[in-house]
Amino acid sequence: MKHRRERSPPETPTEPESVDSVSGALSTGGISSTGDARSVRSAEVLAHAVAARGFMPADEGRALFDHASSVGQQGIDGPWLEIGSYCGKSACYLGAAAESAGRQLFALDHHRGSEENQAGWEHHEPDLVDPAIGRMDTLPVFRRTIHDAGLEGTVVALVGDSPSVAAVWQTSLALLFIDGGHGTEPAHLDYEGWVPHLAVGGLLLIHDVFADPADGGCPPFEIWSRAVGSGAFTEVDAVGSLRVLRRTGSGI
Repeated sequence: MKHRRERSPPETPTEPESVDSVSGALSTGGISSTGDARSVRSAEVLAHAVAARGFMPADEGRALFDHASSVGQQGIDGPWLEIGSYCGKSACYLGAAAESAGRQLFALDHHRGSEENQAGWEHHEPDLVDPAIGRMDTLPVFRRTIHDAGLEGTVVALVGDSPSVAAVWQTSLALLFIDGGHGTEPAHLDYEGWVPHLAVGGLLLIHDVFADPADGGCPPFEIWSRAVGSGAFTEVDAVGSLRVLRRTGSGI
């Protein structure tokens, strides 16, 4: 039986909003737009994020940018990593903050789509299927999204299976965003494979966490519960289905 997940429908690409309109939206969201070159550049990237194809609502994306920016300001060592890039929308939100802070964002995805993106499921998008092999392939759209946002020097695509990459990863992370496979096994493997690499003081962000698991967010809710129950994390914010936790101790 297919589980039900309450997600916003995918946004199709649109023309990016003007820098002024996005700057105004950022100001109302608690992010200062000072008019200097860095703020203007961040507003340009965020306009691309808003317009990009994907599932992340604007308020959650803005929170993603806001908290990622705080990591950059706090000077916690290490690159940032997101699990589950799809067509690049969240990578633009995170990439805007990473570029401003002089950090690298690694965007990890096998680009074959999660369970709910496959044919017959509610979030399947047929135009993302490679007709030559009959499988999902979101990598070309992701690459174009990152190119159009001018983030190719900041966002590094990691194309592969999350557990395989985690097994050989050696670098401490300052930020970890989990929005990969939403089945029980892939969600817990993402958590177990990558959370040990998150530095003390770093941020763990988990998407599609629903307070009522009956709404369909069971595995993301489960790994959020693991983090909260571990004693190693303190929750600092919740916006929509996005949960933000700070690592305050060791363990997972």
